[in-house]
Amino acid sequence: MPYSGPMLPPGYRSRPAGTDDVDAIHALVAECERAVDGRVQTDAGSVAAVFARPGLTPNSDTVLVRDRSGRSAAWAWVDRRSEVDVHPDHRGRGLGAALLDWVGERALRAGSEGIVQTVPDSDAGAVALVRSRGYIPLVTAWLLEFTMPDEFLVPEAPPGIVVRPLRAGDEPATHLLVQDAFDGWQERRQSYAEWAKHTVERATFAPALSPLAFHDGQLVGAALSLEVPESDEGYIEQLAVRRDQRGHGIARHLLRYAFRAFHQAGRHTCTLWTHSDTGALDLYLRVGMTVRHSSTVFRKELL
Repeated sequence: MPYSGPMLPPGYRSRPAGTDDVDAIHALVAECERAVDGRVQTDAGSVAAVFARPGLTPNSDTVLVRDRSGRSAAWAWVDRRSEVDVHPDHRGRGLGAALLDWVGERALRAGSEGIVQTVPDSDAGAVALVRSRGYIPLVTAWLLEFTMPDEFLVPEAPPGIVVRPLRAGDEPATHLLVQDAFDGWQERRQSYAEWAKHTVERATFAPALSPLAFHDGQLVGAALSLEVPESDEGYIEQLAVRRDQRGHGIARHLLRYAFRAFHQAGRHTCTLWTHSDTGALDLYLRVGMTVRHSSTVFRKELL
């Protein structure tokens, strides 16, 4: 489908985004995160992964907005899910509303029954905007953090469990484990190529800080970790345990193992995201994590 851009306020122009724009988009998203949370969580790899989504066609499903001077002012993408980011210096001018309308129209033309948008709860303006466009709350997402103690000890692994860092060649089995473990709440299974773009192929992926758990030689659990550039934090991108091995303390042990690995690497804090559909919040609170901030996943019905 040819590009059909949003109706923008005067002084702005748009075009489709592409992989050559990843660094500029990352800089834009980073400024949005600083304005809301005071720190940056996203890296360039997470932006690049958007373009690897199997149903997304950049020429019709993305838009990059620039101001008169050519600087990036906003961007958006849509593929069942969606994201709209407006640079703090350009808010209050109608860009967010224009891009939200464009996202909905593009999703409708593509035959989607609904569209999803995640908004930080602390961003009152963005929350009010999505609600005004007919979005309703779907689930709550939390960014949790663990502050490292001065000394860090990890209890013995559960009986019969052997834990070691991820090695080259472990990736296909880890992908299958994660997809099976997430089937209960994720919208669809990811192909290996898509999953890898979000995890093991990212420049910030840290295999030495990503423990795997084995039982009788079979992979039963994984915690996949990322470095956070220009920060003293670590980040756990995915935590998964095989269904028949849950309830034995494997997830708690993997978390503590990863925390210790980050502690030994000189990191002072470790973070991760979870949401209400996973039912995992209590697990993270029990290992000593606390909620840093929350977001709401909103959905708008289109049909």
